[in-house]
Amino acid sequence: MKPIDQVRETAERISSMEIRGAGRIATAAAASLKEYALSVQAESLDDLNQKAAQAADLLLKTRPTAVSLSNAIRMVMKYEAEEIDDARKAIAINADRFIENSRRAVEKIGQIGSRRIRDGDTILTHCNSNAAISVISAAHRSGKKIQVIATESRPRFQGITTIGMLDQMGIETELIVDSAVRTVMNDVDLVVVGADVITANGTLVNKIGTAQIALCAREARTSFMVAAETYKFSPMTILGELVTIEERDATEVLADISRYRHVRVRNPAFDVTPHQYIDLICTEAGAIPPEMSYLIIRERLGWDMEEESI
Repeated sequence: MKPIDQVRETAERISSMEIRGAGRIATAAAASLKEYALSVQAESLDDLNQKAAQAADLLLKTRPTAVSLSNAIRMVMKYEAEEIDDARKAIAINADRFIENSRRAVEKIGQIGSRRIRDGDTILTHCNSNAAISVISAAHRSGKKIQVIATESRPRFQGITTIGMLDQMGIETELIVDSAVRTVMNDVDLVVVGADVITANGTLVNKIGTAQIALCAREARTSFMVAAETYKFSPMTILGELVTIEERDATEVLADISRYRHVRVRNPAFDVTPHQYIDLICTEAGAIPPEMSYLIIRERLGWDMEEESI
């Protein structure tokens, strides 16, 4: 397989959601760029730089909403070199650093977030988030007796992956259809969800259905926590850019849509939860109120207002 074909294969797996979840998408892209940089033939440093940028752009276009993807690519591609070999090594080092930091971030988020869970709590989670599951599993490992309610997370049913992971950990779990959230919310002590994007003012963009869960939690006075690595925060929102909400194929919702003459299907993959509905964002840098998101972008991501996106 040619190096660029390997990148295309990774891009297709991300686009088709074979690789799903913001963190997994980011680390897969970083690993793909590393392998590409180490194996692609290049006649000069400029040639390598151009080819690496093209590979990065190919990956970047796969999931327009996931800021983790653009942040990962930006971090991997932030290098300076005077020789081809130095450039290859720099990209590989950046990729390895990003992947390792991502792994450590999830562990740290679990340690911090689990302190918010009390013995006997019932936690509701949505979709399939490594960071959210890290919070839940850390509480379980600490000896707290907890129960989890997981949504199916239609139309891709990521909740089935979640209950499988929780089952392997020995955590008592109930699976519900997404529309049953308000019915069970009075039995819930804490909602823990992941994030695809967090904006400069602390607004959350996450799996479709998250905003409805947050609204139900607020009405029921149930705490709502977001578990997110700092690379889920969107630097471009400081500059006023809006987050693109990805619309996916109608057949994910209605497989035989072609038989209907007067019906169309809307399939937005994400929705927007206002920061006012979020009690806490748990990151590897600490547990913060949504209003501190701007500082995470400026200080943790090192974003400069002058800086251009990829």
